[in-house]
Amino acid sequence: MSESVYAPEALEAKWQQIWEERGTFKVGIDHAKPKHYVLEMFPYPSGRIHMGHVRNYSIGDVVARFKRMQGFNVLHPIGWDAFGLPAENAAVKHGTHPAKWTYENIATMRTQLRRLGYSYDWDRELATCHPGYYRWEQLYFLKLLEKGLAYRKKSPVNWCPDCHTVLANEQVEDGLCWRCDSPVEQRELEQWFLRITDYADELLDWLDKLPGWPERVLTMQRNWIGRSHGSELEFQVEGLDERVAVFTTRPDTLHGATFMSLAAEHPLVETLLAACPDAAQAEQARAFVHKVRNMDRIARGADDLEKEGVFTGAHCVNPVTGARMPIWIANFVLMGYGTGAVMAVPAHDQRDFEFARKYGLPMRVVIQPEGQPLDPADMDAAYTGPGLLVNSGAFDGQPNEAAKAAITEHLALSGLGKTTVNYRLRDWNVSRQRYWGAPIPVVYCQECGVVPVPEAELPVLLPLDVKTRPDGKSPLPEAESFLAATCPRCGGPARRETDTMDTFMESSWYFMRYACARDEAQGLDPEALKYWMNVDLYIGGIEHAILHLLYSRFYVKALRDLGVVELDEPFANLLTQGMVLMDGAKMSKSKGNVVDPDDMIRTYGADTTRLFCLFAAPPEKDLEWSEQGVEGASRFLKRLWRLVDELAPVLSPVGACAPLEGQALTGAARDLRRKEHQTVQKVQRDIMANFQFNTAIAAVMELVNALYLAKDELGGTPEGARVLSSAVSSALTVLSPVAPHICEELWQRMGYTSLLASAPWPAHDEAALAVDEVTVIVQINGKVRGRVAVPAGADTGRMQALALAEPNVARHLEGHTVRKVITVPDKLVNIVVG
Repeated sequence: MSESVYAPEALEAKWQQIWEERGTFKVGIDHAKPKHYVLEMFPYPSGRIHMGHVRNYSIGDVVARFKRMQGFNVLHPIGWDAFGLPAENAAVKHGTHPAKWTYENIATMRTQLRRLGYSYDWDRELATCHPGYYRWEQLYFLKLLEKGLAYRKKSPVNWCPDCHTVLANEQVEDGLCWRCDSPVEQRELEQWFLRITDYADELLDWLDKLPGWPERVLTMQRNWIGRSHGSELEFQVEGLDERVAVFTTRPDTLHGATFMSLAAEHPLVETLLAACPDAAQAEQARAFVHKVRNMDRIARGADDLEKEGVFTGAHCVNPVTGARMPIWIANFVLMGYGTGAVMAVPAHDQRDFEFARKYGLPMRVVIQPEGQPLDPADMDAAYTGPGLLVNSGAFDGQPNEAAKAAITEHLALSGLGKTTVNYRLRDWNVSRQRYWGAPIPVVYCQECGVVPVPEAELPVLLPLDVKTRPDGKSPLPEAESFLAATCPRCGGPARRETDTMDTFMESSWYFMRYACARDEAQGLDPEALKYWMNVDLYIGGIEHAILHLLYSRFYVKALRDLGVVELDEPFANLLTQGMVLMDGAKMSKSKGNVVDPDDMIRTYGADTTRLFCLFAAPPEKDLEWSEQGVEGASRFLKRLWRLVDELAPVLSPVGACAPLEGQALTGAARDLRRKEHQTVQKVQRDIMANFQFNTAIAAVMELVNALYLAKDELGGTPEGARVLSSAVSSALTVLSPVAPHICEELWQRMGYTSLLASAPWPAHDEAALAVDEVTVIVQINGKVRGRVAVPAGADTGRMQALALAEPNVARHLEGHTVRKVITVPDKLVNIVVG
């Protein structure tokens, strides 16, 4: 019989069509089965998928297929995060419309994903730019507005002059826009916000109830929420009826406060400068304020920031010492944390120390370490450790940690301060001054003010007949057909809101819409959510640890409180995969180190591409691209193909881990059967425990090697052929989540008539794992001196006798007295001599 040729392109297309025609991966509610919801973070339709996508979606597909074979009812959907700046900017660049650009890209990327054979339920596909999606988002915005969780206010914002829109703090990197690298400016704009701060405590406390999340992500969210317990104090401004409120977690250092530092955005700044008797000093300060307000806020909070400031000409009074404290404006103080004012204690805070040294400001030591008297004149850094209070009046001699509570209580009784809790988290700015986004469903009426659009008039459609501007500005403020509206309250003329929603709004609930993606009567079906939610495994990059994941958690809790869902948290387990690198750098078009998945698929096939991405590194680690590694994955699949092709005359569809029906196996048959069951056990354990697909694949490779070694000896007898058939069936079954097409084809060629994709996961037999003999290591005083074959389960005496009789061990024992023998059953004998 002539050898068949492995032709992945035709073979993969064949099985993708069969799965599609049979609806293999379509899923609905089935209360007879346990559910499992596997979800990869949905892609932005940028034009083509990249290898990072392939890795992410291959990880999810392995888990989805594995769980399906284990008997779970698996939801594994896909969709498109389709609104946003990149599409709009790309459309402007290419002289087309964002809608046309986006839908063409979706079509391209859909074809690419289908070509990889992912087990998606394509009937649930969604695109967030479709009115059928964002109409529900607009409804939820109105509910948030009615509840008081959405509001409008004037606020300083990060403004990208090239993108013509507001950026969240997290979207500003080193003072530049994360999308276009333009310098970011600060502007005052009327903006829409969501009150995520109302949920700060719950968002923080629930992190302790997410054991399936990586600790790194939990830490990042805890730090971003930034809950601090401390005291709020007031410092009277000299000569003015004004007080400076300060939040501090260090009331023990209050007696050491020698000056005040304000944020450039602090509301008192202009009042102080207006009262400054030195006009030149005031103008210098205003110039400094302008410069600082346009700095990157994250850079302003960095430890390595060069500390700069300017004196306001004003003083305040330390409430416990009565000392005059000059009030400065400092570039490292932010309005986004506390009150925007810092009582500076330079002897015990490093930032304040550097600032004081630079500008010649006074220092006062109030915490003395034991045996190390501190003198401000001799200090080269702030002392931040524990000690006893000095120069602190009635609190002198107390340990500083114990004194915190006493000083806080004293301040409260004296009316000088109060205990409070502060958060780093700020409300979510959801306004964007761009065209390609979901319209915010409100109108502005001269008589009635801000008026919500009635639910019956939703969706407020984003007009597609407008032309985007070359400069990137939104065309909506100039689109009269969109802008002109009627006030729902008084019937008078009104104008629509021209800001669109932050695209994180769309990604904060899409995972719930998948559960009822075609429900036109309601955005979220309670029964579907009750069955499918929450997501059992969510897969995506660590770069989404704060923005997307935190916003999604808040949105779910807010919808819960609105009565829309019955859910506390969206994602039970989170897997953050590493990046795909080439030559140690992240793949990017600008670096010219991009690998096109289509090229890989054309050259090697989808199964090889998937196999390499899963075998080259554990999912949480970065993957270094290697052409040799891809070729190695291809060679393995061809080797598997040749094995099944060669054994075709003796193989039969006996099933994976087939029962022996009373057959007693010896020699090669027994060893191969043991290897088969060990492999099934290991692959299941590696996938379930820590998603260690690389070691699971390595185990299958070892089984294929064992099959090659045993095939000639076992192929000649019916009993041997059955063992071979079972082992090959197991190899194909456990490899199929990784390389589904080739395994499905070889499964059929073995004579199976049902789909491997629908086959059950094999159950290994503990009895088959039993071994007759084990190799025991023999040590003398901890050094390996030999290895002996010992009957499995041998008692201590038998192990020691065989170990002592081993020739090399006996030789090393000559002239020595055995003091002690330590045994570890089936593993080790350690002989201690003196």
